[in-house]
Amino acid sequence: MNALTLVIAAACILMLAYRFYGAFMVTKVLVIDENRITPAHRLNDGQNFVPTNKWVVFGHHFAAIAGAGPLVGPVLAAQFGYLPGAIWILVGAVLGGAVHDMIILFASVRYNGRSLSEIAKEEIGKVSGLTTGIAILFILVLAMAGLAVVIVGAMKNNPWGSFIITMTIPIALLVGLYMYKIRPGKIGEASALGVALVFLSIWAGQAVVSSGFGFIFNWSEQMMWIILPVYGLVAAILPVWLLLAPRDYISSYLKIGTILMLAVGIIWVHPQIVMPAITEFARTANGPIVKGPIWPFVSISIACGAISGFHALISSGTTPKIINSEKDIQIVGFGGMLMEAFVAIMALIAATVLQPGDYFAINTAPKVFATLNMQTVDLQSLSSMVGMDLAGRTGGAVTLAVGMAHVFSQMLGTNLMKYWYQFGIMFEALFILTTIDAGTRVGRYILQDFLGRYVYKPFSSIHWWPGVIITSAAISGAWGYMLWGGNVSSIWPIFGVSNQLLATIVLSIGTTIILRNSKKMIYAWTTLVPFTYMVVTVFYAGLWSMMNQYMPAHDYVKVGLIVIMLVLAAVILIDGVRKWFEIIAERKAGHPTATISLPASSITGK
Repeated sequence: MNALTLVIAAACILMLAYRFYGAFMVTKVLVIDENRITPAHRLNDGQNFVPTNKWVVFGHHFAAIAGAGPLVGPVLAAQFGYLPGAIWILVGAVLGGAVHDMIILFASVRYNGRSLSEIAKEEIGKVSGLTTGIAILFILVLAMAGLAVVIVGAMKNNPWGSFIITMTIPIALLVGLYMYKIRPGKIGEASALGVALVFLSIWAGQAVVSSGFGFIFNWSEQMMWIILPVYGLVAAILPVWLLLAPRDYISSYLKIGTILMLAVGIIWVHPQIVMPAITEFARTANGPIVKGPIWPFVSISIACGAISGFHALISSGTTPKIINSEKDIQIVGFGGMLMEAFVAIMALIAATVLQPGDYFAINTAPKVFATLNMQTVDLQSLSSMVGMDLAGRTGGAVTLAVGMAHVFSQMLGTNLMKYWYQFGIMFEALFILTTIDAGTRVGRYILQDFLGRYVYKPFSSIHWWPGVIITSAAISGAWGYMLWGGNVSSIWPIFGVSNQLLATIVLSIGTTIILRNSKKMIYAWTTLVPFTYMVVTVFYAGLWSMMNQYMPAHDYVKVGLIVIMLVLAAVILIDGVRKWFEIIAERKAGHPTATISLPASSITGK
């Protein structure tokens, strides 16, 4: 199959979905009101609540949700062939992920930027609110560790890439100061400055690491286990306009620009997808990369890019606090998810245009590859062109960078292969780091809400600095502990299960919101259908992983975490279903049940 066919088909499906299904959701199901004052205006404090241009919000939101998942997940799932991953990405994103992201963003905007657990408490009840808060904290820690472990595999002992990523931090600080202090409102100037400086750092990287300063950026695995949580801590504490928003905004240009450039490269080169549509590993539960049967694990491996519970933490965390108008909800929530699905399709193509033998040689340990009876084709020449041995560099990130560099080099010349490879590594690392900083900040918000409600009231104030520092350190320290000593094969499966479990909880809350507030209860099927699929998929995957992967390995910590998460999710889901029947009965009896459709003055929380 030619890759161009898949690119065109995916682009058409996603654009039509935005135009028609997205419009249906905002006008008929959610009924947004562009004249309604958003929390960014009503609660503007210049730090967390800041009215922001819709394209900056889109950039921040897209950069925050599009972490390692849409890049690494499709690469790992290519083990099953290109077809299962492509189908799940397109169907999952349109019917599940985009709806999931937008409805929680809408709800959080109406609830003054409150967290997911607070929304659950208001919509379902106190039990679900408390249980959701506890579940989110567990899941968030696992998600951050799962995302961070990918960047460790891609960046360790790669000083060129480490230099580029390090430079993006002061560049983001400069852009933040430029947009908000030096030249307020001059977004175009700030954007051009930031992107230019990032490309300058790519060009200068090789010279810097070849100099006497190169050792500074040659980080080992152990060093990165410390550096990443420290970065998350700092990003969670600093004002959102200073580091997080401008860094995500700059990153979004590079991310979207790179994906579009990759699409152009595929159109130009129109490479053949050489991976079979369905591989032999789709018929076994013991694949060399992803352990488990094709279902449910294609839907677990590919989370971000199809549907991801982590997105709800951003949609009820930083984004609703800076959104300027409710009319921006469709482009940010629905559009951001569909853009991520296109990223996932590009990642899938980049992996599947490689020869199967080369793909498996990169993504498995040498001892494992030796048992597969496969031969490499271009691996040696690819390793020579990028300047490092690619065999056994597991985790998916290297595979994607090689695939991207392979397409770009065919279009622009193989003599630039090593630059394209480092560009690909930087591209992936930016995706992941922007999720880590936003995720850690969201975790801080959630923990502050929880501690303020049940331990000590001042914690709930986002302006109480002792609470800000303590909760930021607690979140970054917790996922840093999980990261220490972990690898993709041990962390990614439980990350996938926990992430999709959160998506299931969010769809349950979303169904409650629609049943309570929409004019027609039949609209609840927009969340109920993906909810039903995710319940069956996630609970089966969790039980399979526990019984067939973690218990045989005597990894009882992860077994315990899965049990805790499944029990918490079961409590929330049962409570949610109980609430559905209660709302349906009330509506049939003619009693009003609306909550978030009430006038804004009634939900200010003051």
